[in-house]
Amino acid sequence: MHVSFDPWSPAFVADPYPAYAALRATGRAHYFEPTRQWLVPHYSDVSGLLRDRRLGRTYLHRFSHDEFGVTAPPAAHEPFHTLNGHGILDLEAPDHTRIRRLVAKAFTPRRVEALVPTVERLAAGLVDDFVAAGGGDLLSAVAEPLPVAVIAEMLGVPEADRGLLRPWSAAICGMFELNPPEETARAAVRASVEFSAYLRELIAARRADPGTDLISGLIAAHDEEDRLTEQEIISTCVLLLNAGHEATVNATVNGWWMLFRHPEQLASLRGDHGLLRPPWRNCCATTPRCPCSRAGSWTTSRSTAPSSRVGRRSRCSSRRPTGTRSASPTRRRWISRAGTTRTSRSARASTTAWAHPWPASRWRPRSGSCCARRPGCGWRRSRGGTRGT
Repeated sequence: MHVSFDPWSPAFVADPYPAYAALRATGRAHYFEPTRQWLVPHYSDVSGLLRDRRLGRTYLHRFSHDEFGVTAPPAAHEPFHTLNGHGILDLEAPDHTRIRRLVAKAFTPRRVEALVPTVERLAAGLVDDFVAAGGGDLLSAVAEPLPVAVIAEMLGVPEADRGLLRPWSAAICGMFELNPPEETARAAVRASVEFSAYLRELIAARRADPGTDLISGLIAAHDEEDRLTEQEIISTCVLLLNAGHEATVNATVNGWWMLFRHPEQLASLRGDHGLLRPPWRNCCATTPRCPCSRAGSWTTSRSTAPSSRVGRRSRCSSRRPTGTRSASPTRRRWISRAGTTRTSRSARASTTAWAHPWPASRWRPRSGSCCARRPGCGWRRSRGGTRGT
């Protein structure tokens, strides 16, 4: 690798774009020795990788771990992998298609629209408390509590139990870090067991006395004789919390950060609240929800990366700006599962993809990379990918 690249440095976390620009300026693919990964920094290259149907999120719909030549995770981690493995982000067709179809029957636009008064009430309450306290940390006082409260309201979690959700979510997401230590793994397993047990009780209560919440909707959702299993409902609820709140927190805080850096725009919005919606969309399009986010995919047949051959059983990961769209809903599904960086299209934000070498000319799967979050960021893995064949 002929360019300095240190994704763990505080300078990179604070402003990753100069490093991305250096990668783009010096080539299409760079081997990164510290993590034994290939970095592919150009949008068009990563876009092509994400559209390659030989790549998929998992191989378990076609092979066992042994058949694929991969060491199975430790048996002690099974509760985490059971929880994570039944979420739609970690499944391929036909399971992904079936679960997504059933979830869509419960997670309707009408249900989301009905939450608007609740969201407004919760947001107003947090802001009132923030102002009454004389200010403080927008991240911890407003941005973090709001999406968790909204998702809890959507699921129908009683208010007295909502304080349990964020610690469980944080512990489970610890397993998405690069090579998490055993202490982190134990915490994730413990949270997976506790969160799953809690949701089983809540599901049983909703079966006996259905309400208007999403869990009741997931229980009732059916397609002819097909229904979601209890584990599929549990995994869907946990995924909604884990994946749903963090992106919102990052987009909110980074949007504020952009406005504070452009006080004239902030003054305009304060003078006319009717201008709020278009500028807020621009904030989301020009600030990263997650400056560096890992998204993994497996290849089940030989494919080609820029200047490299990628063999079967290779682990590839990629990121891309979310400003682009795909015409096909099916295609959009697979692309949107990848980790993302929000930035302006003109900046052509860095996108990265990597695979690991197998002995000789082959490639061997490994995991790695980071999720940098501003402010107070930590490294984390965000799983996703493109469809396998």
